[in-house]
Amino acid sequence: MNEIQIQVQKEIPHSPAPLSVSLSLSPMATNPNSFMATPTKTPSDKSASASASSMSRKQSQSQHNSARFEAYNRLQAAAVAFGEKVPIPEIVALGGQSDGKSSLLEALLGFRFNVREVEMGTRRPLILQMVHDPSAPDPRCRFQEEDSEEYGSPVVLASAIADIIKSRTEALLKKTKTAVSSKPIVMRAEYAHCPNLTIIDTPGFVLKAKKGEPETTPEEILDMVKSLATPPHRILLFLQQSSVEWCSSLWLDSIREIDPTFRRTIIVVSKFDNRLKEFSDRWEVDRYLSASGYLGDNTRPFFVALPKDKSTISNDEFRRQISQVDLEVLRHLRDGIKGGFDEEKFRPHIGFGCLRDYLESELHKRYKDAAPATLALLEQRCSEVTTELGKMESKIQATSDIAHLRRSAMLYAASISNHVGALIDGAADPAPEQWGKTTMEEQSQSGLGGWPGVTAAIKPPNATLRLYGGAAFERVMHEFRCAAYSIECPPVSREKVANILLAHAGRGGGRGVTEAAAEIARAAARSWLAPLLDSACDRLAFVLGNLYDLALERNHSRDSEYGRKSEKMDGYVGFHAALRHAYNRFMKDLAKQCKQLVRHHLDSVTSPYSQVCYENEFQGGFGSSATSFYKSAGPFCVELTDGGSAAHDEIMRDQENIPPQKSGQQTTPGKGTEAREALRDSQMTVPETPSPDQPCDAILAGAKKDFGNGIDFGGVRKRISRLTGNSRNADHMRVQNGGGLLFGTGDGGLRSGSAYSEICSTAAHHFARIREVLVERSVASTLNSGFLTPCRDRLVLALGLDLFAVNDERFMDMFVAPGAIDVLQNERQSLQKRQKILQSCLNEFKSVARAL
Repeated sequence: MNEIQIQVQKEIPHSPAPLSVSLSLSPMATNPNSFMATPTKTPSDKSASASASSMSRKQSQSQHNSARFEAYNRLQAAAVAFGEKVPIPEIVALGGQSDGKSSLLEALLGFRFNVREVEMGTRRPLILQMVHDPSAPDPRCRFQEEDSEEYGSPVVLASAIADIIKSRTEALLKKTKTAVSSKPIVMRAEYAHCPNLTIIDTPGFVLKAKKGEPETTPEEILDMVKSLATPPHRILLFLQQSSVEWCSSLWLDSIREIDPTFRRTIIVVSKFDNRLKEFSDRWEVDRYLSASGYLGDNTRPFFVALPKDKSTISNDEFRRQISQVDLEVLRHLRDGIKGGFDEEKFRPHIGFGCLRDYLESELHKRYKDAAPATLALLEQRCSEVTTELGKMESKIQATSDIAHLRRSAMLYAASISNHVGALIDGAADPAPEQWGKTTMEEQSQSGLGGWPGVTAAIKPPNATLRLYGGAAFERVMHEFRCAAYSIECPPVSREKVANILLAHAGRGGGRGVTEAAAEIARAAARSWLAPLLDSACDRLAFVLGNLYDLALERNHSRDSEYGRKSEKMDGYVGFHAALRHAYNRFMKDLAKQCKQLVRHHLDSVTSPYSQVCYENEFQGGFGSSATSFYKSAGPFCVELTDGGSAAHDEIMRDQENIPPQKSGQQTTPGKGTEAREALRDSQMTVPETPSPDQPCDAILAGAKKDFGNGIDFGGVRKRISRLTGNSRNADHMRVQNGGGLLFGTGDGGLRSGSAYSEICSTAAHHFARIREVLVERSVASTLNSGFLTPCRDRLVLALGLDLFAVNDERFMDMFVAPGAIDVLQNERQSLQKRQKILQSCLNEFKSVARAL
């Protein structure tokens, strides 16, 4: 009989293609004594081809995933080294201390290295880059060098890994003098039993600081973890022990603040085996696994249990124990609980293996989705770094191009000077609310305090407004006027009056009383007004000195606003220091010159040769001078702050800061109508050797006869020379009438008093006259022309002469300080290195993008 061949097509479950079962029977098979041949399975040609194709696709997909993962790892290392803000998809592990984060990391790595003992997760983040490498049967771990993208030599011993983490953490915290730090440690682990996964392990939340740590450590950890988890491109892996109920979770609310809907949060219930013994029926375990009412319908937590054996075991045994725990948990859910559990719904979320596979697939999915945006961002950063490198090359080249550097520096100095002038003329940007100063702030920050010799509080209008520039200058001027008018002629002792009066009498002549009063007024003006003038100059110099920072801000904001590419001088620290120094010196010189000018005016009005004290009328009296004061004060007599009228009334009530109106009751001594009328007829005689207490009621009968009835000496006040001549006639009459001086009224009435009181009253009148002439005629115009005009017209010239009217060697000292060239070259090398790394990452991502 011929051989019979039977082919049976049988589809094997879980097989990619049907297999052909061939039974071959030889003629001997018909013999009852013969034995049956064993069936053999051989794949058909078609099924073998399909299987090979599927295998090829999987290998290709695995290679693409690996290439994409490596590209992101390199980019992440570069971002950490150079501080690049690249939105790389990353997994951030969050949770309280002792919630099992460290154990989960070890399980993902596939080996232990005792991270719990060094408490690595409590004080500094750790970026774990896990690379699946089939050629690495033993883990190869390398740490990225601090402030570099380079990795050190491989570390194999687990104890060495723990020591490195501990030493780096302690060194950085000691250097920064802090309890926690957000600067991460980067460790790359290549191992045949770990997935392609990158996780950032953060410090664990704590309720109380450890012994020896600041009390604010828990808050610092919470703030740092929130800052690490806030970027939207990061996936949050939140761990919580199974023994904690959702309603009493300490840290779930903190996670909800970062991600309110848990859209990018993966919740893991750790130490799940501790909770299993509490369940007996299916409805209990299903209700717990669903976490309904707390996490939302779309959030499915993972439930994980890991080995509790902490003894030293091999890596293979460690991985075997992890798998064994997963199997025991499932066995208990199926067999130990009445009715089991909803396996179809919850099985994909139970066990460490499911979590590991989900994390790896989710991260690679995010990598794939983010690849186009990452590619575009890399192209942008490469372009920006190339531009920065070009600028650095220009700076290095500029150190040899002195002409270009001079031109750039001159233009920059001119721009700052123009902005200072604009601020003086009333420019209101930058915002006065931020950059202006109140009167109290000016006084405290200038170090001058209040006005010397003034006991009353000077409260000028608009004192609480934040002003700068020309407005602040005018406010200080008005404040100076208020301070000056609040000072009266100080009281003088009888001994001083006697010394001055007797000394003048000894020189001959009869003008002792007039000269004594004038001398007292001059001395008081020099003593009390000179410090006020110096303080005013210093305050004005401080106000104008503050304009330098405002001019810098204004120059920067204008360039940004209009997109202009002005000369960039940001990197030249020496030049900026020299420019600021020249500006401050210019202001100090102005203050010194103005002090000399106003001192000269003070010396002029207080000179013995000045006729100011002998003028009985000044443009219609004190009332008209008050009117001129209000005109010169301008808008500063208008209160612009809240409650201005009330503040103004308080000022007028508490102090004589502002000259009284013509109809007011408060008048400067010696300037009122009554005082002028009392001085019109003067026929009182004093002895040739007068005394301060000598009565003034000795009237000679022949006085009116000799001088004539109704002669008005006070009426002769249009010219000082005439007043002086009449005084001489009066002095002559003193001698002719027994050495006395007569004081009387215009109608011949008699008035009694003393030379001391008359001298004090006249001195107060003279002091007010000197003060009025100095403040209104001299100081205001002098300070305006001495400060503001040079700032507008001469500032740019002064800065130019100070900075640029020097030889090239001295000029270059501002730009090429010792070691400056080395600093620039080091920055260039760093930029070149960054450009090279980013360009390499860009090329890798281009390859990845083409493979997608």
